[in-house]
Amino acid sequence: MMQQGIDLQVKPHIVISTPGRLADHLQSCDTFSLRKIKFLVLDEADRLIEDDFGEQLETIFKVLPKKRQTLLFSATMTKHLKDLQDVAMNKPFFWQQKSEVATVEGLKQYYVLMPADIKDAYVVHILDKYTEANKKSSIMIFTNTCKYTQILGMICTQLGLPCVVLHSMIRQKERLAALAKFKSNQINILIATDVASRGLDIPTVDLIINHNVPNKPKDYVHRVGRTARAGRHGTSITLVTQFDVRLVHAIEEFVNSKMDEYDTKEKEVMKILVEVATAKREAEIKLDERDFGVQKEINKRKKLLMEGKDPDEEARKKQKYIKEKNLEQKKKRKEKFEQKT
Repeated sequence: MMQQGIDLQVKPHIVISTPGRLADHLQSCDTFSLRKIKFLVLDEADRLIEDDFGEQLETIFKVLPKKRQTLLFSATMTKHLKDLQDVAMNKPFFWQQKSEVATVEGLKQYYVLMPADIKDAYVVHILDKYTEANKKSSIMIFTNTCKYTQILGMICTQLGLPCVVLHSMIRQKERLAALAKFKSNQINILIATDVASRGLDIPTVDLIINHNVPNKPKDYVHRVGRTARAGRHGTSITLVTQFDVRLVHAIEEFVNSKMDEYDTKEKEVMKILVEVATAKREAEIKLDERDFGVQKEINKRKKLLMEGKDPDEEARKKQKYIKEKNLEQKKKRKEKFEQKT
């Protein structure tokens, strides 16, 4: 961060940043100014507006000049973006490329229904069979947390499935190295959080595996959009447990397409169940010994304390916000169901 501060002091013509890091610099020093910028570009605008970036964006917008051109880019057109378009003071120019997941030729979408506690064994089984039949194919597996990305990567490596992992808790140098190995086909399996679902140029992914069903259908769109790009063929497989059926229905409604069931051999999964469970337990022990994720939580609490906030109170607020959001989504799904019936 110190080097970035030095770089900002020389008044670069172009600054590329995440909202959080730029807001940190604005709050911690006054050695640079954004008062003279002429263009503001918000990539992945849907995520910036809808997710928890409001506080950082507010910090940034306070120091921007009113006279500027603002450009928003998004792969999905959401309600929030439409509302923003409607309430804009000056009528904005709007252009949209008409393309939906359901109309992408060559994208085959599958699901596998299974009990939640043997999901990892199914992943290993699918990888074994797929890599045996498609030795040079590239595979991306999406998980929901940094820790589980690391665990699944350790499981696969121990069971003879070479892979690299990508998530926010590894250093930038390691991320770039992992991507380079994957893009050059040195390693054919990349396990990642949603940090890899947007903005990365990986043109030749053949299979996407969703280890968890995304809570938001648009996140599913971004994940499966990593394959079947530029006229190529591709496959996505979503692992579905007894708790995910409603989420799958929401995704199918959103993309206007039904997933087909993927053929798996339950007997073969049962044969490797103990081996996978043992590898998972060993991975968890190793991560606990390394205090994986602890330092991140410590830094987060320190930052909140420096801002004069109570970390425990902020955690309660976040939980309350998530609960309210889930209730709101549940209410909307219920209303849609009642309208149909």
